[in-house]
Amino acid sequence: MPNRYPRDMTGHGPTPPDPHWPGGARVAISLVLNYEEGGENCLLHGDAASEAFLSDIAGAQPWPGQRHWNMESLYDYGARAGFWRLHRLFTGMDLPVTIFGVATALARSPVQVAAMKGARWEIASHGLKWIDHRDMDEATERATIAEAIRLHAEVTGAAPRGWYTGRCSLNTVRLTTETRAFDWISDTYDDDLPYWRIEGDHDQLVIPYTLEANDMRFATAPGYVTGEDFGRYLIDTFDELHAEGGRMFSIGLHCRLIGRPGKIAGLRRFLDHARAKGGAWFATRGQIAAHWRAHHPPAPRERPSRMDRATFVAHYGGTFEHSPWIAERAFDLELGPAHDSATGLHSALARIFRSASPEDRLAVLRAHPDLAGKLAQARRLTEASSHEQASAGLDALTDAERAIFTDLNTAYIEKHGFPFIIAVRDHDKAGILAAFRARLHNDHDTEFATACAQVERIAELRLKAILP
Repeated sequence: MPNRYPRDMTGHGPTPPDPHWPGGARVAISLVLNYEEGGENCLLHGDAASEAFLSDIAGAQPWPGQRHWNMESLYDYGARAGFWRLHRLFTGMDLPVTIFGVATALARSPVQVAAMKGARWEIASHGLKWIDHRDMDEATERATIAEAIRLHAEVTGAAPRGWYTGRCSLNTVRLTTETRAFDWISDTYDDDLPYWRIEGDHDQLVIPYTLEANDMRFATAPGYVTGEDFGRYLIDTFDELHAEGGRMFSIGLHCRLIGRPGKIAGLRRFLDHARAKGGAWFATRGQIAAHWRAHHPPAPRERPSRMDRATFVAHYGGTFEHSPWIAERAFDLELGPAHDSATGLHSALARIFRSASPEDRLAVLRAHPDLAGKLAQARRLTEASSHEQASAGLDALTDAERAIFTDLNTAYIEKHGFPFIIAVRDHDKAGILAAFRARLHNDHDTEFATACAQVERIAELRLKAILP
């Protein structure tokens, strides 16, 4: 296979699907509470250095070979005080919550786990330990994921149905997908709606997460300083998504950060605002996953970027009339998910056509049949050309109309050296004749450029008939 570009920067495109949230809600709100306390880097946990990430210690650095008492104490605050403050807030408002639970942290917090279960919160996996996966080899990371699932089930009584690593590697999404253990995974930040991601022959539901509507920015620069900063950002985000309609809003929280009294006040103001305004569906990620699966199940379809050469050319070699070489050359471009739509694949094929020599482009023009010509009468057009000419009624001409087209075809080819080409699906019979007569008088260069543009338009329409 040639080089393929794996990143998908198209997503749902310009017209995202209507999620049909329950009750006609305009925004689905996912409150996520990360439970990491007791799972962070620490010599007590077998790590080589202390934690340095997401605490109130500005500019913290790892302490190799040493415990960091202040850092441990700040994490302990999240478990001892912050968690319970958030528990009181959410249970008092009867709000569903998804826990991103680090398995070793959950194992060290049985009272908090019991409270999560008592509140009927969703407990998803946040990995085995709250450490970086980026330098793990595949075998180590695969084993770490498996152990996280095992320990999570042992501690909570049920295997996790959702996954978020956070400090992931390039392989994490693929490896978690390959387990086929999860209804959803969230190690992406690339959309405002769930979507299906294909890994091999498996469709994995992805529910994107957030690093901006996230209290972690109390511990990063630039970031939030007061609870009002955070609350204002959440309110503005919700109001914008509410105006757009049909969106999802993830909110990331940490016990040791938002669990501080001065910070939680901003969160409380947001929750009061969202409830008062209405149009919000507060849901766990599991509930969002179940809803999306019911209303937007994965739809099998052709994906040009995943085809082998022979299949690709067989499918798209006729897009440009009798010119399979265009598809053959396009296959060697840097194709990816962006080219799995009609617009994307047309871009790749058109690039090859535009960059071809004048002689090659002229051969493509000459490969097109005359409009309502002898090939049409003998039913020897390609299937695509036959349907296109029929769409404009060119297969049912009167004798007088056929004589007009014959005369115009003869005059045009004598002057320009190639057949008259027009995307007939864009016109009716009268419009085609008018364009024919007008373009007959163009100079050669103008008409060559016009015909090439029409060839591209015909290809675009053919692709739109078979691809999204």
